[in-house]
Amino acid sequence: MISESSPGPPRSLRIALAYDLKTDYLAAGFSPEAVMEFDDEATVAALAGALTALGHGVERVGRGVELARRLAAGERWDLVFNFAEGVSGRSREAQVPALCELFEQPYTFSDPLTAALTLDKPLAKRVVRDLGLPTAPFVVVSRCEEADAVDLPLPLFVKPIAEGSSKGVSQSSKVTRREELRPRCAELIAAFDQPVLVETYLPGREITVGIVGNDGTARTLGTMEVTFVHGSDREFYTALNKGEFEDRVDYALLDGEPVAARAREIALAAYAALGCRDAGRVDLRCSEDGEPCFLEINPLPGLHPTRSDLPIMCALGGVEYQRLVGEIVEAAARRWGLWS
Repeated sequence: MISESSPGPPRSLRIALAYDLKTDYLAAGFSPEAVMEFDDEATVAALAGALTALGHGVERVGRGVELARRLAAGERWDLVFNFAEGVSGRSREAQVPALCELFEQPYTFSDPLTAALTLDKPLAKRVVRDLGLPTAPFVVVSRCEEADAVDLPLPLFVKPIAEGSSKGVSQSSKVTRREELRPRCAELIAAFDQPVLVETYLPGREITVGIVGNDGTARTLGTMEVTFVHGSDREFYTALNKGEFEDRVDYALLDGEPVAARAREIALAAYAALGCRDAGRVDLRCSEDGEPCFLEINPLPGLHPTRSDLPIMCALGGVEYQRLVGEIVEAAARRWGLWS
């Protein structure tokens, strides 16, 4: 977990918050499902409050187009705290990082290449697999008729290739009969206008690992098991489970268990291989023999103080939200040379 002896900030920073607010897009006519990944006012307020309490000057900027307008007008900050998801396209999470780099504006979290690569789950899995890290066998289905040629043993798991927050994941994602695969693929391709990932279903424990830092200083914040205890969706992290986590999900730290050490090893290796920066979260699920396997990585982890997995695991370990935010800023500030 985070070291309680870490030094405080050498100096305060002028920080701009870049984000996508759910209510703004709902008012513009977006559907609730389309804005599922976006943040609410509670997240923005919590981050602004934590940064202010750490001694930084904070300015809300909002969505990427507003950031672009202000950067083009000549405005600059010491650091942009980026947690904007982007609106459309499989490279949407790369939009704000690319914009900041275009205008030579320091920012938090991963660069455009990593942000785009990791949102595309099959591409991220290929990088991880090529390094010899465990991940379930998989194929990509771009047209529903391609599902007939999938040569993986049942059961299978099906989800969109470039969505977060468990969008498109439901009880129907687990396919136990061959004749179910094509209709499920067709449904998701039509709903999300993108290919789907079809992978071998992993029946074991669901684990997520939080990481902070860069290069040789990256370290784990916690290793947490996610268990589904109530409701009909008790096998995996569906959108319904995420939306009703208070009643449906149980969280527990696994730092003392043998599987936790292996999960941390895989997570840190994936974090480094995919070029993540400042902080992130790696999701894993165990195979039948208990081996943690890479599912996906989140280089822009959710930061709602009580609903997001990274703050939840830190809270379970006794690390308050403000401390977590401070560690992220410190990692970014030192990487950009703002602090020595």
